[in-house]
Amino acid sequence: MSAPSGTRPQTTPDGARQLSVGDLVGEVSRDMSQLVRQEMQLARAELRQDAKETGQAAGAFGGAGFAVYMVLLFGSIAAWWALTRVMNQGWASLVIAGIWAVIGVVFASVGRDRMRRIRGPQQAAQTAREVPDALRGRSRP
Repeated sequence: MSAPSGTRPQTTPDGARQLSVGDLVGEVSRDMSQLVRQEMQLARAELRQDAKETGQAAGAFGGAGFAVYMVLLFGSIAAWWALTRVMNQGWASLVIAGIWAVIGVVFASVGRDRMRRIRGPQQAAQTAREVPDALRGRSRP
């Protein structure tokens, strides 16, 4: 680091340089901005890696979902076929459809109840409201 023109850094008796307050503040400012840039680069790299892994996990869940769909489809056909031994084909298909309707209603009800419990990022919203006052040196009660 060079000293401003016309001034020279002072040295101590052991040969170490003494920097002015302005030089120290400038150095701290440069170090902080470099640290922030490096942290942002790290965060971007981590997000890219997480996005890639999330995509792979979503693909695996998609494959599993399709496999479950096929099991349920063929299981329903087998149950329908088995019921035709004791009742008409039309009634057997209505019984299986009714079972699936009940299952669908139960899942819809559970999903609706869980959606009603979602309140959003409460803590993050509260912190965001406090930041401007904290920067001004005031605190909220």
